[in-house]
Amino acid sequence: MFLHLGGDKIVPKKNIIVILDYKKGTSSINREFIQIAKDEGFIENISDQDKEKSYVITKDKIYISPISCNTLKKRSREKFSLAD
Repeated sequence: MFLHLGGDKIVPKKNIIVILDYKKGTSSINREFIQIAKDEGFIENISDQDKEKSYVITKDKIYISPISCNTLKKRSREKFSLAD
């Protein structure tokens, strides 16, 4: 199964490690992790300026998504069948 993160980005659900809220205060260790990932080029911003709502951390990359954590959580629970 896959999860649409916004824009044209779709990732396999099995590759997602965690989804964090972009605007709420994150712990200092998370901020440090995000800064290191940014410095090393592991962050891909798929959101417009000032529309960032969540970080989606996967095995390979961190995406900055314009979709809220709650919406991504709901989407991740949905099951789609190609037979419908």
